[in-house]
Amino acid sequence: MTTLSNSFASSSSSTAIIIPGSPALEISYSQLGADVNKFQQKLAKLGVAPQSAVSIALPNSYPFIVAFLAASWQRAIAAPLNPAYKQSEHEFYIDDLSSALVLVPQGQADGPASKAARKYEAAVAECYLDARTHEVVLDVKEHGKLSGKGDRTIEIAQPEDTALVLHTSGTTGRPKAVPLSHRNLTRTMRNIQATYKLTPQDRTMLVMPLFHVHGLLAGFLAPLASGGSVIIPGAFSASTFWKHFTTHGANWYTAVPTMHQILLKSPKPSPIPEIRFIRSCSSPLSPKVFHDLEAAFHAPVLEAYAMTEAAHQMTSNPLPPGKRQPGSVGIGQGVDVAILDAAGEEVEQGKEGEISIRGENVTKGYINNDKANAEAFTKSGFFRTGDQGKKDVDGYVFITGRIKELINKGGEKISPIELDNVLAQHPAIAEAVSFAMADEMYGQEVGASVVVKEGSKLSEEELIAWMREKVAKFKVPKRVFFTDIMPKTATGKIQRRNVGEAMLSQDKPKAKL
Repeated sequence: MTTLSNSFASSSSSTAIIIPGSPALEISYSQLGADVNKFQQKLAKLGVAPQSAVSIALPNSYPFIVAFLAASWQRAIAAPLNPAYKQSEHEFYIDDLSSALVLVPQGQADGPASKAARKYEAAVAECYLDARTHEVVLDVKEHGKLSGKGDRTIEIAQPEDTALVLHTSGTTGRPKAVPLSHRNLTRTMRNIQATYKLTPQDRTMLVMPLFHVHGLLAGFLAPLASGGSVIIPGAFSASTFWKHFTTHGANWYTAVPTMHQILLKSPKPSPIPEIRFIRSCSSPLSPKVFHDLEAAFHAPVLEAYAMTEAAHQMTSNPLPPGKRQPGSVGIGQGVDVAILDAAGEEVEQGKEGEISIRGENVTKGYINNDKANAEAFTKSGFFRTGDQGKKDVDGYVFITGRIKELINKGGEKISPIELDNVLAQHPAIAEAVSFAMADEMYGQEVGASVVVKEGSKLSEEELIAWMREKVAKFKVPKRVFFTDIMPKTATGKIQRRNVGEAMLSQDKPKAKL
């Protein structure tokens, strides 16, 4: 299994995909294989050639899955896009990869993605499921740069072909394009399968977006490679989550902490279904939420650590009877993990440094970005994650903060993650994010943004006084900002810098009454 085209048993009659509805649509592995093969033929007829970029601006759906797999089988580059992007955002990503084709939902031939595609002469096609025949339709609206280049050969994917390109979030500058080969992806799929002992008897509920590496690899491709089933409801909804979970017999799910917290606040199913494990990734999970999840759903919570550059998973806490360490992202899973100093040398055990990884799942480098590649990779082949952390004697990794997000108060390096976890213990706080604020005296000071639980009251003075009892004086926030909704990315991920900028632009700390 070194390419996506041979990563699942396409002759199996067992269920691969379930689309909830009235009635629900169940697709077998053999049907999925046939649908992908048919769509690959359509792409070849249109003119999609090896290493052509196919931008997929579709929501979580069966058409997304078929289009993604077919593009990779055709040796093209699948480039998923958030369908909620504005035209200017679509333009950046389509231009950056010189996309040959942009796929949009039915009725979106004049939508933002289509307009962006036309600006760069990419072909535009509506992609949707025919309600009567259940065929995935490729309705070409504009041939663009593929005009006259149709009737290409049906290709067979190779392990080193780039199968997927995603962009980093770009919080510190222009987003970087991350190419991931079939070998990168299939290695991560094997790693995830091994970590969680996935089998054909497992069935997962996909709640993460497929345009994100978390949803695509952990929520979809790894379960598919293990012969299990994936329930794809379209979008995450707390009101229907447990209904679909129980109706279709799911036994695990993977999500970001924000989603876990939403489920904790929502009505619990009765009885609680048998859940083999709950996986958390893409953002730090506070020990409090960890314990609350385990208590509420009677299942082991396994926090993992991942990056786009590693085709998702790098470390994870193991299944029982292995040790689950609250506050830790676990141990290396199919990768070498080292804590390195600025010179690229490994630090003493227990000391802090930059978490760095090496493995078959890691990208070979960013596209057209020699500077970033020189900074990211060491001479010994380790990829520098940009995260500061340490390992304990058992090899469990603890993230103490993004190196560029650490709060440097007069030379004292303060971990914002540590402060988040302390703030989350306050009985009136639902969410908390700490960040650096510019300060004339110390260079940087500590700021905090909090969401207060419904029905609770809390003032800035009260919270600062409470923090003085919990942490060293230099770690106590100088300012506390109250908000009803914490700023997040489209995938539910909190970007500390964005939260800080949003709060400081308001600059009106006040009591939550």
